[in-house]
Amino acid sequence: MNTGLEGNNNMPMKNYSFTAFAISLLLLFTTACAKDSNTGSPENHQSNNKIIIHILQGKLEIADQLKALTDQYTREHPNVIFKIETVGFGADSEGALKAEFASGKPPDIFTSEGYQNAYIWKDQLEDLSDQPWVKDAYPEALQPMTIDGKVLGQPINLEGYGFIYNKALFKKAHITKLPKTFTELEATAKKLKSAGITPFSIAYAEWWVLGNHGLNVPFSYAQTENPNFIPGLNSGATKITGNQYFDDYFKLLDLTIKYGNQNPLTTDYNTELNQFAKGQTAMIQQGNWVQPILDKLNPNMDVGFIPMPLNSNTNQTDQLMVGVPSNWVIYNKAPESHKKYAKDFLNWMVSSKEGQTALTKDFKYIPAFQNIEAKPEDIGPLGADLEQYIKAGKTYSWQFMKYPDGAGQAFGAALQAYIAGQKSKDETEKALDAIWVKLKK
Repeated sequence: MNTGLEGNNNMPMKNYSFTAFAISLLLLFTTACAKDSNTGSPENHQSNNKIIIHILQGKLEIADQLKALTDQYTREHPNVIFKIETVGFGADSEGALKAEFASGKPPDIFTSEGYQNAYIWKDQLEDLSDQPWVKDAYPEALQPMTIDGKVLGQPINLEGYGFIYNKALFKKAHITKLPKTFTELEATAKKLKSAGITPFSIAYAEWWVLGNHGLNVPFSYAQTENPNFIPGLNSGATKITGNQYFDDYFKLLDLTIKYGNQNPLTTDYNTELNQFAKGQTAMIQQGNWVQPILDKLNPNMDVGFIPMPLNSNTNQTDQLMVGVPSNWVIYNKAPESHKKYAKDFLNWMVSSKEGQTALTKDFKYIPAFQNIEAKPEDIGPLGADLEQYIKAGKTYSWQFMKYPDGAGQAFGAALQAYIAGQKSKDETEKALDAIWVKLKK
């Protein structure tokens, strides 16, 4: 299966921080047997002969679902309970992870985005190459966490993003052909506005929407055309400034602002999703990870994906951005009993009927494993749409995982300054180049 995840995992790595999705900071301290009066303090590694597996994870969207899944594992393994911390994915989760290691109480299981981040943490990660699930994973999905032939993490799922659209509002505006090019997207926005519908809700208060996901589009176009584009940024042979794909991205950015909601720089992730779920806007720039939230806000909402086109070449534009968002890893210096059950839990999660059902039906995940069937009715309309793009090979990979450490946040701030009218396009492109040069190692 062509997942669009191909890459050279042995290339020289540059430091970068966890990506995507900077949701508001949330700490949830829970155990999988909260009703057990003999559980003891969740801060202990072992309490009353029960082993406490500490998990740190960064996806708010699946916090409840993960708690329910660990509860099920505890019912099957009564001597194992879980302490789960969910923090805002991105800079928040990276900071929380570093803080816990600094405190001397690192988690047993945590997450890594792979590639450069895998190199940052590789000395702390357990080798999982001998685990039963490895043979079932899509080979491309293992690449982000494979170093020197060792598999250091389990891919959580496949995710993708583009513009999510409300089919009912498109129908109301009499839009029968989905836009696949920039010109068609502009015409669609005009038609929605003429029908009294706000075309876009844009959460440009979030750095990752701009710096990671937004800029990934021109990075993907450029890197696909020239595999030496990103290495060239490191060597000085290539530049963002003046690159046609980045020029085109600013046109797309301008389009979303012109036809978007008011106050985009103060619109955060939650506000964007609420506006969209209430039918106040027709499109948002997000991925299939929002399906569980949309299901809560507006059950049975009819939604789908359209690309984020930069030009009128459908060979380039009719694709979604797909990657492995994160990977489960195990701390290699955790107590042996913890590592034993942490490994067993990860294997159980992707091999048992209960785990597979939870991942697809409850988490709405597109599995990174060939042995897990994802039914459209389980993973939801966004997952079903995305899976069709994946099967058709119409995907770009996530290039933002190759940024220097801290570049995503800095890129986001530079683009926010552009949106605020503080810098021109040319000034912003030069700022992006300067950020790369400053942060590369």
